[in-house]
Amino acid sequence: MAVGAIADRILGVGMEQLAFSYQDHTIFKEMCHSGHTCVTPGLYAMVGAAAALGGVTKMTVSLVVIMFELTGGLQYIVPLMAAVMTSKWVADAFGKEGIYDAHIHLNGYPFLDSKEEFIHTTIAADVMRPRRGDPPLCVVTVDSMTVDEIEHILQTTDHNGFPVIVSEESQCLVGFVLRRDVHLAITNGRKNQEGIVSNSIVYFTNEVPVSRVVTPEALKLKRIVDMVGDTVLQKLLNILCAYFLLSNLLIIIIYILLSTTSNAVHSALHRL
Repeated sequence: MAVGAIADRILGVGMEQLAFSYQDHTIFKEMCHSGHTCVTPGLYAMVGAAAALGGVTKMTVSLVVIMFELTGGLQYIVPLMAAVMTSKWVADAFGKEGIYDAHIHLNGYPFLDSKEEFIHTTIAADVMRPRRGDPPLCVVTVDSMTVDEIEHILQTTDHNGFPVIVSEESQCLVGFVLRRDVHLAITNGRKNQEGIVSNSIVYFTNEVPVSRVVTPEALKLKRIVDMVGDTVLQKLLNILCAYFLLSNLLIIIIYILLSTTSNAVHSALHRL
């Protein structure tokens, strides 16, 4: 926006000087009225800023609305629309992506653009792992692996994340943890938490079972787990049920208090 505003401000100042120097010219004489400003450099700057931003981001209607809300001038809608659409057409001639789409692709984010078509001929069986002869999946259990075992997985694999399962026998999915989060959490745990050693048990839960509280100190990493949808939904339902029960209990208590107070007042009035 700054580049567009500066460039068009310079253009506006130039047009203002032309109008001032050639006041008797046919073009300026017909368009400029006495007592009114013929050329407004600020308007040029505003239109230039909108055009530059529209060309870079490929925004159209929303950008015009934003500029209208900033200025509050309804008479500027037409030049803004013309500038924004022209800048978008020019930008489309050089490429289909805006600056935000380009940054998404540069950062490698998993984004499916609705404007693009994707044709895949593979099926799920072609990409699923493990296949016959492949090593087993690299997973972490929710409450039975040590720090040394998890560090060994990090050193021997190059996966970006690992599924968190209940146990090797019952491989029910609990959530997913990223490689960098696990590495940072273990490093910070060794540095900041006393008693964390190689054979410390890593818990991806909030609480350590009482029957399994043993030395050395356990490392809790629940905060880095991306919970699966069913677990999150179940917890949300539990919270809603708890709020429902508490609200009903509060209503009952208020009703009992009001009834008791009403009976006491009625008895006092009856004695009088």
